[in-house]
Amino acid sequence: MSVSANTKSFKLPFWAQIIAGLVLGVLLGWIARSQDLSWLVTTLEKVGDTFIGLLKLAVAPLVFFAILVSITNLRKVNNAARLASRTLLWFMITSLIAVAVGIVIGLVTNPGAGTGLTPQDGAKPETAGSWIDFLTGIVPTDVITPFTELNVLQIVFMAAVAGIAALQLGEKAQPVLTLSESVLELLQKALWWVIRLAPLGTVGLIGNAIATYGWDLIGQYATFTADIYVGCAIVLFVIYPVLLATVAKVSPLQFFKGAWPAIQLAFVSRSSVGTMPLTQKVTERLGVPKEYASFAVPFGATTKMDGCAAIYPAIAAIFVAQIFGIQLGVGDYLLIAFVSVVGSAATAGLTGATVMLTLTLSTLGLPMEGVGLLLAIDPILDMMRTATNVAGQALVPVLVSAREGLLDRNAYDKAASSPVDEPQQVTVA
Repeated sequence: MSVSANTKSFKLPFWAQIIAGLVLGVLLGWIARSQDLSWLVTTLEKVGDTFIGLLKLAVAPLVFFAILVSITNLRKVNNAARLASRTLLWFMITSLIAVAVGIVIGLVTNPGAGTGLTPQDGAKPETAGSWIDFLTGIVPTDVITPFTELNVLQIVFMAAVAGIAALQLGEKAQPVLTLSESVLELLQKALWWVIRLAPLGTVGLIGNAIATYGWDLIGQYATFTADIYVGCAIVLFVIYPVLLATVAKVSPLQFFKGAWPAIQLAFVSRSSVGTMPLTQKVTERLGVPKEYASFAVPFGATTKMDGCAAIYPAIAAIFVAQIFGIQLGVGDYLLIAFVSVVGSAATAGLTGATVMLTLTLSTLGLPMEGVGLLLAIDPILDMMRTATNVAGQALVPVLVSAREGLLDRNAYDKAASSPVDEPQQVTVA
């Protein structure tokens, strides 16, 4: 074999590219901060913002067509209503487990103690979530604003209405469905190109975080940061494997092998919706039927947030209460669990979890100034939160498929970890 052939066959694995981006980003961020290189800070910020901007560019149409197509795809699945209800049930079960983990960790570690922070360090957010805003905000006042202002919850509502209407119309809606499927494939194709830029985006995002905040900020929020990461790790590597082994009766290690590409991209991009095409791909490779995966994954990407909507608000509420000297009772912890299960759609699959946090604080009657205490550290926390979100979005379809006898266990056992190779078109003779 020639040297050129050997050279051509070598390809650095995507996970290695991501790791290299992380290392390079940390190094450049440290250099930029220690040497006070403003031009390097600006460059890292622009690179990271451009990558996130490219992901967000496709969010509105991607969510709309993914939800619309996913609902209509249920007509191809036997017992569609049963699958949908079981999916929702497992969304709630795993959210309850995750919020319980968050509450226990917060009570054991007292994240607000010894930080040196005071109520005066906080500031009210420009916008705050409330149940009235959440409920009334679901229905848009026009069809354009949700797309221009990226109101994902309203986009989901319109897509759901359109999908249900298409099911009711039957064959008359087929031209619209065909067009929707084509547009969705086009969007996913374009998003694959953006996903391939993830290593470069990693350099900018991680580098800018280090250059902007440094290690001092992490030190000040050490207990809180550790709580979020430990809580997410427990859910990821303890709770999920137990559910896989006992409920689905499949290998947890094989699940992480197959789902890891989506989990690592979520860690870097901090966007469940941006990761959605890859999450759907790895879920299908784990043996979940495509017709069901095309419903469960897009639905989960906008409503299933174990990291952002369960673990984080539980620990954050305890943190804020301790800073402001407010004692929480059993009823408050039950309210946190309720908000986590019912209000998780407020997170909407975008970077950050400020809306969910304000919704939780307002429900508990805690000061909104507490949000300002956590904004600076949020990007660092959001990486682990989003990775946990996406893992849960792949987990539930596997659990439901296994319980309903739909999971292709041979495909599950053979699932590869190659991350961004686009699915090959299969022609059946």
